[in-house]
Parts: sequence; C-alpha cells; structure tokens
Amino acid sequence: MCKADSFQSRKVVWFLPKVMLRPGESQQSLTRRFRKKVARSKVLSTVRRKRWFISTSEQRRMEKQKAIRKQQRRLAGIKPKPRPQRPFYQ
Repeated sequence: MCKADSFQSRKVVWFLPKVMLRPGESQQSLTRRFRKKVARSKVLSTVRRKRWFISTSEQRRMEKQKAIRKQQRRLAGIKPKPRPQRPFYQ
C-alpha cells in the first residue's frame, strides 16, 4: 500500500477511492466512475463533518435540538420526503 492510497487522522485510517483506466474508456466516464466511488465511500462527507472540532457537549446539544425538531414535525403531521431508490448494483 502506497502512502497516496491512505491517510491517517486520529488513529483512523481512511482508504481513498482508486479508479483504473479501462481499455477504450474515455476520460469523462473515468471521472464519472471516480466521482461515484468518492460519493459511495463517504470520504467527503466525513471530511466536511470533521472540518471543525465540535465538543461532546455541543454534539449532545445539537442532537437534542435535532430530536426536538423531529418530534415537532411528527406532531405537526409533516412527513419526510421519501428517499429515491438506488439502482441495485452487482
């Protein structure tokens, strides 16, 4: 494993997505495959979430507020939007 394939942050090792150019594949489809792999691996969402330090008390406060909002929506009868179905990949 080469250094470019993974990086460490606080004893957590993340493996970055890798894509190899297939024979006869265009650069656009290669980029599209790479973007899909990055989205599925959730690397960007993790990095965005950990961009700033949030103390545990602040996290608890935010989770409590989120639960209150969720309960208020439930009492108001507002249903969440249904998530789109992902295609099944084999």
